[in-house]
Amino acid sequence: MSSRSLRLNADMGESFGPWVMGMDHEVMPHIDLANVACGFHASDPDVIRMTVRLARKHGVTVGAHPAYPDMVGFGRRSLACSADEIENLVLYQLGALAGVCRAEGLTVGYVKPHGALYNDMARDPEIMTAVIRAILAFDASLPLMTMATRHTQSVRALAAEHGVTLWFEAFADRAYDEEGRLVSRREMGAVHHDPNVIVDQAVRIARGQPLTARDGSELILEADTLCVHGDNPESIAAVKAIRQALIGHARQESGK
Repeated sequence: MSSRSLRLNADMGESFGPWVMGMDHEVMPHIDLANVACGFHASDPDVIRMTVRLARKHGVTVGAHPAYPDMVGFGRRSLACSADEIENLVLYQLGALAGVCRAEGLTVGYVKPHGALYNDMARDPEIMTAVIRAILAFDASLPLMTMATRHTQSVRALAAEHGVTLWFEAFADRAYDEEGRLVSRREMGAVHHDPNVIVDQAVRIARGQPLTARDGSELILEADTLCVHGDNPESIAAVKAIRQALIGHARQESGK
C-alpha cells in the first residue's frame, strides 16, 4: 500500500443551526474526501449546502455520511431498526445530499455510514446488506467505506456478491484491539492526543507497517483511506502534519 493511494477523509458538516461542530474551513483544504452529515445525527439543510460548496471550492470529493435517526445521541447509539428501515433511512439521506450536490454541480462520490451504524454494519452482515441494498437502489457505482480490520475476507465476499466496491478505512488517532477494531471511546487510551503518535500511526498505515494492538500484538491494516479529525487547533495541526508526512513518503517512493 502506497501513501499515494491513501486518501484522507474527514467527517464534515456536523454543525446544526447556531451550534458549531468541528473546524470545517480549516480542515477542508487538507483532505481528499468529505463525509458530509445528512441530517439524521447532525447538520441541517443550510449546513449541508455550505459544506458542499466548501468541498467544491477545494476540489474535495463529497461522500454521504448517513446515520441512525439520533440527533440527541449524535448517532453514536445503536437503534433497533429492521433491515428494511436501515435500507430506507440510508436511501433517504443519500437523496437529500444528492439534491444539494446537484444544485452545486457535484455528485455524491461514496457512502460512509456514521457512528453506531458504521460499527453495527462492520459486525452484522444483515445490516451491511441493508446499506448495500440502499446503495444499489440509488447508484450501484458508489463505493462503500468500511472499517479495515485484521480479517476482511467475509465483508469482501459480501460486497463481491452484490457487486459493490469497498474502500477500507483506518484511523490515525484511534487505538485498535487485537481484531483490528477500534477500542471503545469509553475505554482509557482509546483516542490518541499526542500529534507525534498520530502522525507516526498515519505513516505506518500508509507504508503497510504494523501497529501495536491493545494486547501487544502486531497489526497490519490494508487501507484505502485514512480518517482524520479537526475539532480543535491541535487536531488541525495534526491533519496538516499527516498530509505533509504522506506527501514526503510518496516522493520517496516515487524516487526509488
